[in-house]
Amino acid sequence: MKEKKDTCCLGKLLKVIDILQRNAGGSDCFDESCTRPYLGSSPNIICFNTRPVTFYTRNGNIFSTTYTLNGTTNTSSVFRVESVDDCCVKCRILRPNPDTTDMNRTYLATNEFITINLDCICVVSCLDDIIIDNL
Repeated sequence: MKEKKDTCCLGKLLKVIDILQRNAGGSDCFDESCTRPYLGSSPNIICFNTRPVTFYTRNGNIFSTTYTLNGTTNTSSVFRVESVDDCCVKCRILRPNPDTTDMNRTYLATNEFITINLDCICVVSCLDDIIIDNL
């Protein structure tokens, strides 16, 4: 009988990212109380809601998948964590934003999701936090 794994370090990391994303934004962005999520006075603080990630397989290759947009098949290697269950992560596929002038929205959400078995992934790389509209 195979023992059930009760820990998965990448799963734990991705759960933290998921929690951060779920708690991002909202009225906290303009909170000036003692519980505000940042230091100092900053009425123009930008509230990011996504920490994009990339995954690398055991052989060192970046993991990528296809998605379809307006009838065209594209490839992406950038994802948004949506949920984590043990050593599996459900991710939304992100695509590059064609508007390169908006540095806070470098990626856009697709309506496509994948589930990744973290036993097949060796490295998670976090990219700069961004804003994803219409989640």
